[in-house]
Amino acid sequence: MRLTILGGGGFRVPLVHRALLDDARRDAPGRCTELVLYDTDSARMAVIASVLGTQAAGVAGAPAVRLAGSLDEALRGADFVFSAIRVGGTAGRVLDERIPLAEGVLGQETVGAGGVLYGLRTVLVAMDIAERVAAVAPDAWVINFTNPAGMVTEAMSAVLGERVIGICDSPVGLVRRAARALGVEQAGAEFDYIGLNHLGWLRSLRVGGEDLLPGLLADEAALATFEEGKLFGSRWLRALGALPNEYLHYYYFRRETFASLREAPQTRGEFLDRQQGDFFAQATAEPHRAHELWQHARLQREETYMAESRAASGGWQRDSCDLDGGGYDRVALALMRAIAGDENTRLILNVPNGSTVPALDAHAVIETVCDVSAKGAQPLPGAPLREDQLGLMLQLKAVERATIDAAVHEDRDAALRALALHPLVDSPAVAARILERAGF
Repeated sequence: MRLTILGGGGFRVPLVHRALLDDARRDAPGRCTELVLYDTDSARMAVIASVLGTQAAGVAGAPAVRLAGSLDEALRGADFVFSAIRVGGTAGRVLDERIPLAEGVLGQETVGAGGVLYGLRTVLVAMDIAERVAAVAPDAWVINFTNPAGMVTEAMSAVLGERVIGICDSPVGLVRRAARALGVEQAGAEFDYIGLNHLGWLRSLRVGGEDLLPGLLADEAALATFEEGKLFGSRWLRALGALPNEYLHYYYFRRETFASLREAPQTRGEFLDRQQGDFFAQATAEPHRAHELWQHARLQREETYMAESRAASGGWQRDSCDLDGGGYDRVALALMRAIAGDENTRLILNVPNGSTVPALDAHAVIETVCDVSAKGAQPLPGAPLREDQLGLMLQLKAVERATIDAAVHEDRDAALRALALHPLVDSPAVAARILERAGF
């Protein structure tokens, strides 16, 4: 099986490779035998290739790694294409976050004005990639991790239909932590999770037919043992009657998170821009240390993840069990195994709605529990959404679709609508100034 990674010079590529090596050690059937990397930054891709070389040392059956010189070369013959690109690089993220903050609204990579700006810059590039996949590798499945993942997956699905599936590590991390807090095995649990990417809720977690989530929400001590419990607090979680995705902290505690972001000495984008720049510079100068340097930078990255939200909720350190990194890599491999080997499995994915949420049309991409097989991913029916959950989903879906329209048609009115209608942007005048400063 051949896997192509677009964004092959990305910092998190070694996590995917690490998961592939686990398959090689187990001699798993249908495992990846060739990994093709492609990136517009060939120097960074060479550094990542050095990291992979060290990781694979001594692993029998490790997939061969090949660096492609063009997009079409990378795509040709691929069984799966993993899209993890960052249009504009970390420098673009810095602007996406700083410009809104200067106007008094939240700046974040995928949430608020920052997410809209990132989408405006990314959608057309993602659709161009989809067109090349359709032309060069029409039988390939595309697994999209490019952010904003739900929006980008929906844009690409206009070209590729159900052969593009979006993934995210946040929902699987939430389910894993909730199961751990309950003292049950995640593999034996059934769960109801629904929403949009970075806007979803875990609404039940059943073992042996019994829903254990209400008991967890009523247990203040248990809630204090994992990230979402600490972020949102026991009182608010009991009121909600569900466990929200961590990114909903930006919506539910917008004042606190904005204040934390405004007071921070640097944004997350600025931290990553500096850290990754230092890593790639050092690893280029000392290629024999590339893997060691990557490990150090990866741990620091995980330790500081969502630091501003943790600061806004009292300040606490991430648990050591949440610092391993990845999550999306395991989702991607489970998805590939299920499709390639026709192994029925259940995963939380970004897929077309079908009839799962009646208030949305069939083509709207949602994030929910899916049955996966060789036929692809089919969303499961779930309990009706509460009005507050559905209201947020409908508003954010309108924002996503306006962003796609703005990018595809170069429609400035659609761009203004996308920004001004976002729940975290409180003024069309602010939205217009943000667009002007960002060059749209």
